[in-house]
This record gives sequence, C-alpha cells and structure tokens, in this order.
Amino acid sequence: MGFPETVEKLSHGEPTWFARGRKTFVMYADHHHDDRLAFWCAAPPGAQEARVAEDPERFFRPPYVGHRGWLGVYLDVPGLDWTEIEDIVAEAHEVISATLPKPRRRA
Repeated sequence: MGFPETVEKLSHGEPTWFARGRKTFVMYADHHHDDRLAFWCAAPPGAQEARVAEDPERFFRPPYVGHRGWLGVYLDVPGLDWTEIEDIVAEAHEVISATLPKPRRRA
C-alpha cells in the first residue's frame, strides 16, 4: 500500500497492514468462518452500521473487531468498485493514524 509508514506482515495467517508499523488498519480475510473473500478495516464512527444497512451483500460486521466499529468488505461480489475500495482503505488508514502519537523529529 502506498500510505506513509505502512508495514505489511502476516497476522493470524493473513496479510495485514499496520499504520506506522504498530496498529492494524486493514486485514485480508480469506479463511475466517466462511468461504467468502473479504477484508476487515477500521472505519469512522457510524460507517459500519450505515454501509451494512445500505448494502449487506457487500458489507458486514466482522467477527472479533466488529464491536469496535470495524467494517467487513466482501471482495467476491459482482461489479466491485475499486475506487470505492481504495477510498475505504484510505479512510481506515486515516482513522487509525489519527490515534497514534506523531513521530518524533530528530534534532
């Protein structure tokens, strides 16, 4: 991913992306509880509920992290809008990055 200070590594057997190498903001979900291809990501307050209510065929409340407002996004649906996916992932990065302390500058 082209976000600053983003690190990709395996977590729970799945590719996972970390803001500043510290906090997860997106995780690929190919082997969790069903045969659907998806990812889970951080989301701003209310986004999960709104998207799931709007289109439950494309969005869902993921296990383990859904109670914190994270959004599940199915990738195995017809007519996938990659621009929308990019926007959702960028928003997830912003949500998590905002919770991290600013990097220290060296004098």
